[in-house]
Amino acid sequence: MIWMTLAVLLGFFIDLLLGDPRFIYHPVCIIGNGIAAGEKLLRKIFPGTKAGERAAGILLAICVVICSAAVPAVILILLYRLSFWAGFAVETIFCWQLLATKSLKTESGKVYTELERGTLQSSQRAVAMIVGRDTQNLDRAGVSKAAVETVAENTADGIIAPLFYMMIGGAVFGFAYKAINTLDSMIGYKNDTYRYFGTFAARMDDAANYIPARLAAGLMIISAYLTGFDGRGAARIYKRDRRNHKSPNSAQTESVMAGALNIQLAGDAWYFGTLHKKPFIGDDIRPVEAEDIRRSHKLMYGTAILSAAVFAAVRLLVLGIFIKFT
Repeated sequence: MIWMTLAVLLGFFIDLLLGDPRFIYHPVCIIGNGIAAGEKLLRKIFPGTKAGERAAGILLAICVVICSAAVPAVILILLYRLSFWAGFAVETIFCWQLLATKSLKTESGKVYTELERGTLQSSQRAVAMIVGRDTQNLDRAGVSKAAVETVAENTADGIIAPLFYMMIGGAVFGFAYKAINTLDSMIGYKNDTYRYFGTFAARMDDAANYIPARLAAGLMIISAYLTGFDGRGAARIYKRDRRNHKSPNSAQTESVMAGALNIQLAGDAWYFGTLHKKPFIGDDIRPVEAEDIRRSHKLMYGTAILSAAVFAAVRLLVLGIFIKFT
């Protein structure tokens, strides 16, 4: 099915050029609304005990993922039967919507702009739009660091992971992954509200990102060499610091980014007024600066383009072998 590969690649390159199609209601918003409504309903049905919350969270996660994959699958099946080109066009648009390369650059670029032209307070507000931590007490280096960390982490779960799954199963697999990722971002917290309710969603996200995060790290190391950054440093810091995070996946690309740019990321951070102690990632070779945000964009784009090429080549190779022996 070469057409599926072409739909993914076309959606990828449209996203590189244009970013999110603002004229279309974003599917992640639909998934998010479904999660919120499902949580509200299930909390009324299931008891508020540890077992009850876990059961409700499992049911919600399974239903959301199945529905998120089934709806676009039905739409695409009907459209392809009606007209190949109608199905291909809609699948391309779906793939476009599921990727976030240009949007990640744009949103983190706003932080850079505020650091260069605005005030510290305006840059704190800008970075607060893309991170989950408290930002009101960050200095310029802290704001820059937070933005770079976001680019590094979201290169994996906002670009490489959906691209990986779409190359396997088209937009349908991409929607299933986005559902898992959205569930984790909404209910996968270890606080009093979601400690039990969101356990399954968080673990499902860890499992779904396990392979893509490591592929992203490896491809980012190669990209560091290709884009003129410190590839050797990227590989060294990755090997040393890739486990310096509670999540099994988050430090994979973050460690590569730190090594490639010769900066130190992570460390202690405030969330909802509480200090969380975290190990550092990378070496403090030089201070983090606003320009590192733009450098992270270059590495992100290099990694994204390299990943698209590699994933497409592998998919076509596997299809060729399958066709040859069937």
